[in-house]
Amino acid sequence: MSAIQTITNYVYGAEDTFQSVLVDRSLNFEREAGFAIQILTSGDYIAKLAAGDRQSVVNAVTNIAAIGISLNPAKKQAYLVPRKGKICLDISYMGLIDLAIDSGSIMWAQAALVHSNDAFTLNGFDKPPTHSFNPFSKERGEMVGAYVVVKTHSGDYLTECMSREEIDAIKNRSESVKAGKSSPWDTDYGEMAKKTVVKRAYKYWPKSERLDQAIHHLNTDGGEGLASIAKTAAVDPTPIIEGARATKTVDELNAYWAEHNGKLANDLAAHDAFKKACKSHKSRLLSDAAKDEVTDVEVKDAVAAT
Repeated sequence: MSAIQTITNYVYGAEDTFQSVLVDRSLNFEREAGFAIQILTSGDYIAKLAAGDRQSVVNAVTNIAAIGISLNPAKKQAYLVPRKGKICLDISYMGLIDLAIDSGSIMWAQAALVHSNDAFTLNGFDKPPTHSFNPFSKERGEMVGAYVVVKTHSGDYLTECMSREEIDAIKNRSESVKAGKSSPWDTDYGEMAKKTVVKRAYKYWPKSERLDQAIHHLNTDGGEGLASIAKTAAVDPTPIIEGARATKTVDELNAYWAEHNGKLANDLAAHDAFKKACKSHKSRLLSDAAKDEVTDVEVKDAVAAT
């Protein structure tokens, strides 16, 4: 029996399991099976590996259904790849974002790389960041970090940033890099950097079981970093709100929001209380600044009159 026929039998043999764990009824087994066979027979190495390991093929196809992600190449959400001597499901950063949107966690998201010559600014607690650059320029400089910004259904913007050093620290903890083997970090560093910041940011987004499962899969079977995911503990908003009220200027308040807003994102009531406190404190700061400005003018007028 040829490798192609063997792989085809393995994939179609997973149909019952696929259907039993399917979480997204828009996924069609026949289409996903076709994509899987196309990927697994695209090269000699992956075909030989797949034909020799029925269980890893079945597991990978089953994970497609359990997570609710598609192998459709047009969507660029997920792929089947050889990893640790097995066939594994790999999920792109775009796939993770699509999962978050489809599951209702967020409304939309954007992940991007920042280069040394780009202009990047965090704009406080009620606006997305500003990132401007010439996409056609060859002088953007080296990559210095990555970020993801999302908008929640309550209208809040949550931004997570990671420096190049933080990203590389995660990269160096991945199993493939530690083993000195070829990995996506070698061929697609930018995509992996964006995936890394999305994986860190998602902990502060409204909860999504499908997204939890996808990232747990990447961190364990995928070998992309930590072997387990720590659950986000409940955070008391009171000290965070008091810290915001202790800021002395609008710039300080904006910086404080950028640092702390994600810590309450899993608790929408606490996050809303924090946001309202920041807006109220901002109004007081602006009012005080206006009063100081008037007083300063009166002093100057009095001095001028003497």
